[in-house]
Amino acid sequence: MKKLLVVDDSATVRDEVAGFFKQNGITVLTAVDGKDGLNKIKMDTAIGLVICDVNMPNMDGLTMSEKVRSELKSQVPIIMLTTESDPAMKQRGKAAGVKGWIVKPFKGASVLPSVKKMLA
Repeated sequence: MKKLLVVDDSATVRDEVAGFFKQNGITVLTAVDGKDGLNKIKMDTAIGLVICDVNMPNMDGLTMSEKVRSELKSQVPIIMLTTESDPAMKQRGKAAGVKGWIVKPFKGASVLPSVKKMLA
């Protein structure tokens, strides 16, 4: 099974999301912002899915997604986990190849089957 990368500048959210998936048998890496996430995707080809916040310092999640596609030429699936529901942001995400949009608060049980399927 491939690895899941959780990218969020909030340690609380990052730990909650990563902890949930670890408890469910998934190997999880974490990153503190989009810049850190981009670097981890570049360095680890075993990452099979990214769950990422939108609003972060240094590099936001949408910019990270755009760079994953344009600079790394990676097709790793990216799902946004955010409080943002602005249609323009969602459209920008779709253009950057974002596969899904989960509005916080995080409800792990509802996404677990899909995440496991994407990592299989």
